[in-house]
Amino acid sequence: MKKSIFILLLTGFSSVILACRNNNEKPSKIINSKPVYSYEEKLKSEVTEIRSFLGKTSKYNSNVAFFLDMKMESGRNRFFIYDLKHNKLLGKGLVGHGSGSETGIAGKLQFSNTKNSNCSSLGKYAIGGSYSGSFGKAYKLYGLDKTNSNAFDRNVVLHKYKDVPFEEQFYPICNSLGCPMVNEKFFSVLEKTIDTSKKKIILVIYY
Repeated sequence: MKKSIFILLLTGFSSVILACRNNNEKPSKIINSKPVYSYEEKLKSEVTEIRSFLGKTSKYNSNVAFFLDMKMESGRNRFFIYDLKHNKLLGKGLVGHGSGSETGIAGKLQFSNTKNSNCSSLGKYAIGGSYSGSFGKAYKLYGLDKTNSNAFDRNVVLHKYKDVPFEEQFYPICNSLGCPMVNEKFFSVLEKTIDTSKKKIILVIYY
């Protein structure tokens, strides 16, 4: 019987497998160098960018900001409340993305700033005043980048929805029409932070 020898070498995120069936065969090499996504590292990077942005203006709250990581699956907590002053995470929850952002490919989303696209838009937002709409209390959003400049005209707002679960789950949650849409209980947490802030809070959607 032919002997099989398998040697597995691990280096960082890359793995190399050498397989020899007999002495006459040359090793075959399979390389997988795709890094594992780290939402913690991405959040850290986004926090650094927002600190730099807020350091150039006094218009917005420089103590707290909201970060939405659309690279993460919607069933995971990807809405982060971050304390910029003390450099720590204050809370996190689920958030739905726009139905137009679905591509039919698992783990891959698309984004748009176009009206009636029903897509989420990437970029920085200033959270404005509240109003009572179809889903109850909601907050107006003002896009601060070219990628989300039409947010206000598209009626993209921060709102709650009863069918968004509170706990993480293994399958995707419901989609919105482009708005960051959260659970009612989590919305009450955001509400307290927003309503007690003397300056507009920045919300960032990234991918």
